[in-house]
Amino acid sequence: MKMVESSEEEDDFPSMETVTPQSKIDTIYQSKTEKGIRKICFELLDLKDAVENLCSNTRTKYLAFLRLSDEVVEMKHELNELQKHISAQGILVQDLMSGVSQELEEWSRACGDVLETEDNSETHEIDDVFSTEAEDQRMQFLEHVDVLLAEHKIEEAIDAIDAEERNHPELKGSGDSTVSESSSFKTALLKRKAMLENQLIEISQQPSVGIVELKKVLSGLLKLGKGPLAHQIFLKSYGSRLQRSIEDFLALCPCYPETYSATLSNLVFSMISLATKESGLMFSDNPVYSNRIVQWAEWEIESLVRLVKENAPPSETSSALRAASVCVQASLNHCSALEAQDLKLTKLLLVLLQPYVEEVLELNFRRARKVVLDMGGGDESMPLSPRFASPLSTFATSSDRMLVDCGMRFIFVVKEIVEQLTRLVILHFGGNILTRIAQLFDKYVEVLIKALTGPTEDDNLTELKEPVPFKAETDSQQLALLGTAFTIAEELLPMVVSRIWNVLNESKEAGGGPADNVLPPINSTVDPKDWRRQLQHSLDKLRDHFCRQYVLSFIYSRDGETRLDAQIYLGGKGQDLIWDSDPLPSLPFQALFGKLQQLAAVAGDVLLGREKIQKVLLARLTETVVMWLSDEQEFWGVLEQDSATLRPVGLQQLVLDMHFTVEIARFAGYPSRHVHKISSDIIARAVKAFSARGIDPQSSLPEDEWFVETAKGAINKLLMGGSGSDTSEIEDDDDDDEHIIMDDEVISDSDDSPSSLSTVDSEESFASARMEELESPVLTDSEN
Repeated sequence: MKMVESSEEEDDFPSMETVTPQSKIDTIYQSKTEKGIRKICFELLDLKDAVENLCSNTRTKYLAFLRLSDEVVEMKHELNELQKHISAQGILVQDLMSGVSQELEEWSRACGDVLETEDNSETHEIDDVFSTEAEDQRMQFLEHVDVLLAEHKIEEAIDAIDAEERNHPELKGSGDSTVSESSSFKTALLKRKAMLENQLIEISQQPSVGIVELKKVLSGLLKLGKGPLAHQIFLKSYGSRLQRSIEDFLALCPCYPETYSATLSNLVFSMISLATKESGLMFSDNPVYSNRIVQWAEWEIESLVRLVKENAPPSETSSALRAASVCVQASLNHCSALEAQDLKLTKLLLVLLQPYVEEVLELNFRRARKVVLDMGGGDESMPLSPRFASPLSTFATSSDRMLVDCGMRFIFVVKEIVEQLTRLVILHFGGNILTRIAQLFDKYVEVLIKALTGPTEDDNLTELKEPVPFKAETDSQQLALLGTAFTIAEELLPMVVSRIWNVLNESKEAGGGPADNVLPPINSTVDPKDWRRQLQHSLDKLRDHFCRQYVLSFIYSRDGETRLDAQIYLGGKGQDLIWDSDPLPSLPFQALFGKLQQLAAVAGDVLLGREKIQKVLLARLTETVVMWLSDEQEFWGVLEQDSATLRPVGLQQLVLDMHFTVEIARFAGYPSRHVHKISSDIIARAVKAFSARGIDPQSSLPEDEWFVETAKGAINKLLMGGSGSDTSEIEDDDDDDEHIIMDDEVISDSDDSPSSLSTVDSEESFASARMEELESPVLTDSEN
């Protein structure tokens, strides 16, 4: 039992003797690894042998291929030689056949004379000897040319043919040779020249051909007598080079919207200049080739203009105007340089560019009109330098801010347009641009007219159908509106366009350059006086509208009744003003004097430092009153009707009112010449009307001096407030307005101060206003 138990224990727990030692395990696995490595080494050695065998076979086959290639080349040479030999033999057979036929003909013609026949036979024998030698030389030459062609030695083949043709000029003839040998040789030579020509053309058509190789090709074609073909290839090559340069640059055009046109112009005209120079060197000054250069250059310029249009920014932007200006400047400069190479392209360039430039100008000025007419102002910022903004900012306190912003927008867009122009664009399109600026100013004035209150009688304001977002209602606002327009026309606009005038004047004084006198004068010349007259016409339109509505608001009440009625000259309390202790003008004219004083005081504040504008404006107001009175048919209808009760005192009052009006103008320093003329016409018409009713003007009217002194005294009394007349009846609509007496500073603006009124006679008082004081380039009275 003990033995059995022990055996079972041994089965469950084997003894330590059955465990494999670690050293034995290492020995076993080490032997297996060595066997694997040894096996891999044998396999690698076998693979090495196989690779060496493969390389050896490849080398052998490659050498065999090279030998085969050499044999093929040799076979080609042998075939060429065989072909040459066969062609030479064919030519020889033809020559023999022709020689035999000629010999038979000669024998048949010479059969009658034996001696002559013998001499001819001897001669033929000698000729045959020489012809055989010449034929051998020609055959050798053709074989030499064929060898050169087979070896692609094109230049040597061309030189050989050229030397042969120089030695034998008949080979360059028309081909009507009487000698059969020469004809056959010439035919063979022409075939080889054709082969050379084809090879040269193939070389020129390769994309990778360089300039040096191209020159060799062209030189070879010239030697072969193919000048027109060589020049065609020459132009085609330069055109291809230009096209590649343009295509490379076009991808960058969006990055340079204002200067891309100059770069395109540089590419095109540089290539034209280079092609012209190289053509002169290679093809001399042949007129045929020169004409082809001109035609090619014209075609490239047309392509340039088309590319500039296609890649330009939108035409209404300032960038498009800048691009067009830069293109004109760069292109005309290049054209001037090309004239030294006897290549005149300026006129063509301007003919092609003029429609595009005018289109860009038109669209830019349309955009400018939209900006100026946009009274809402928009959100776009239009910064101006203090030099331009300060004169307009002075009116901001007296008027709506929109009015000042509108003036600033006008100056900004005009300045922006002028800044894009280059010198040559100004020379050729300056007149057009100045005219457009004057038209734009006229549109701006129409905006201001629309902003004035009162009826608009101008039928030309067709574009301003939308209501203006602001109105100038008070005197200060209306005067600020007028001052803004006059400031722009007199100060700011001349500063903006001064660059245009400077360029035009410099060109006129210098006589113009080669590129300055190409376009017709209508495009580049403009008279400064005419241009300023256009601005003045627009200002007159604005001023007259203001004066018209201002005077009408004074003459007519809000109920539509006329304050200046003819009834004031009918009847009358007294028999004669001369005996009146205190003769005064009628109430409407006293009120007119007060209104003018009030407006002069406001103008002194709003138009500070602009006395000329004040004088012109107030003078026009005075003129408007007498003009209205002169043309008012209802007024004259009352005086001239038979039922009217006319008395001398009415005529005296009317004459005094007219003298009073003229003295108002003299007193304030206004130009009174036109006022005097209209007043004289009114007096003459009134005298005629009263005379027709039996009133003698000689006995009814005192001397002119009395009216002058009475008018001056009335002015002094009104200034001192001692008139004793209540003018509130005339100005019942102006509840808050009082007469504002004109201060000493305003009075002193005129040389004719009140102290000198009593020393001037009637004739001097009517015509003493000196218009020279008001003369200026812009602010001149159109009526004078």
